Amino acid sequence: MSGPAAVAPVVAPGETAQSLTERICAVTLREGARPWTPLWWWAALAVSLGLLGMGVIAVGWLFYAGLGIWGIDWPVVWGLDILNYVWWIAIASGGTFISALFFLLGVEWRTALNRLAESLTLCAALCAAIFPILHLGRPWFFYWLFPYPNTMGLWAQFRSPLVWDFFAILTYVLASILFWYFGLLPDLATLRDRAQGQGRRVFYGVLALGFRGSGRQWRHYRAVYAVMAALMAPLVVSVHSIVGMDFAGSAATGWHSTQFPPFFVFGAALSGFAVVLLAILPLRSLLGLHAYVTERHIDVLGRLFLTSSLCVGYAYVMDAFATFYGPDEADRTMFLMRVFGLYAPVYWGTIVLNIVFPQLLWWRSVRLTQPLVWLIGLGVLVGMWLERFQIIVTSLARTQLPSTWGQYTPTLWEWSLLFGTIGLFLTAFLLIVRLMPVVAMAEMRAMLRGPA
Repeated sequence: MSGPAAVAPVVAPGETAQSLTERICAVTLREGARPWTPLWWWAALAVSLGLLGMGVIAVGWLFYAGLGIWGIDWPVVWGLDILNYVWWIAIASGGTFISALFFLLGVEWRTALNRLAESLTLCAALCAAIFPILHLGRPWFFYWLFPYPNTMGLWAQFRSPLVWDFFAILTYVLASILFWYFGLLPDLATLRDRAQGQGRRVFYGVLALGFRGSGRQWRHYRAVYAVMAALMAPLVVSVHSIVGMDFAGSAATGWHSTQFPPFFVFGAALSGFAVVLLAILPLRSLLGLHAYVTERHIDVLGRLFLTSSLCVGYAYVMDAFATFYGPDEADRTMFLMRVFGLYAPVYWGTIVLNIVFPQLLWWRSVRLTQPLVWLIGLGVLVGMWLERFQIIVTSLARTQLPSTWGQYTPTLWEWSLLFGTIGLFLTAFLLIVRLMPVVAMAEMRAMLRGPA
């Protein structure tokens, strides 16, 4: 890295390991001058619980009335359910890129961000896990997706994308939970030792699993954490490749393409960096983290955000090129309908929000203007949702046989489920922010002390 951002500090001058520990523990334990939970947290939790209630009602009605309450029909048999699954699993990738990939690369700036990024990954992956099960039609039989021999002699249909999704999301959720929790152990031990109330000491002591910070424990901890990071980095690529294969493995118009796996990896990176920025920017002020999340972090995230946008733009160009260079007339008809037909606003909204607006990040002054960066990130999340809509709906609505063409309109229950998962995401994230240290104290202390 060169230019002004190269000299920007990773940690504000004057910060020490002791001041870091006291500040982060004060945020989590709420002891000392401000022993109460701030009002903004309660207000945000009330909103998120309201959205979550909408989702619970939508799922309850779905269990009672069945999939007929959704707008899916022939030929558009995949709607907002699969769309939201792909959107959420893409959002979950940002934390893994930051916490695992950049750990392996040895970059210092990720140390202040990895805890929040991993928490975002966990919350988004939990939201994504809901949709493949609900899409089964009989979600109470979700265990049929396991390849187990039953009394009827049946096994899971391994050619079904639902089975691919099940194994992908199960692996990713379990691995994300283990990676997040294992990284928390030293910080949980710190909270256990500094907590004043008996209940808090027991709570954090149980979670710390007996971690005492001995030399032997630290050697095992560092070795296992490095191995888990080495596993998580390729896992995030493989998960989104499998999501892309959901589409590429089908003969549907516009889907049967080898470019879909890397296409979805690019989109996952863009979505992930967008949601990390959306969370980091307000929490930096609300929790007083300016000394640890500096302008350098914001600048670097902006650069990664811009790079991901350029990769997605390249994927869009190649999608158009392959369509018109190829021999399939149905693909060209579908693509023209996508660009100029009924869903044209969705397509052009995708281009503007995902490609055009992020080009403002070429300028460092824009990258450091936090409200503008936040709006660009929010626009990208909306744009990535629109991208999934136009990929799924337009391809299914224009099949190879014109007599089967149809349209798709989401119902109120589908929208309620989407907002319900947003509420679940926010609720889980707010609870993590309230109960767990928002910065990896052990890693930050090691960085501040320098090499041993």
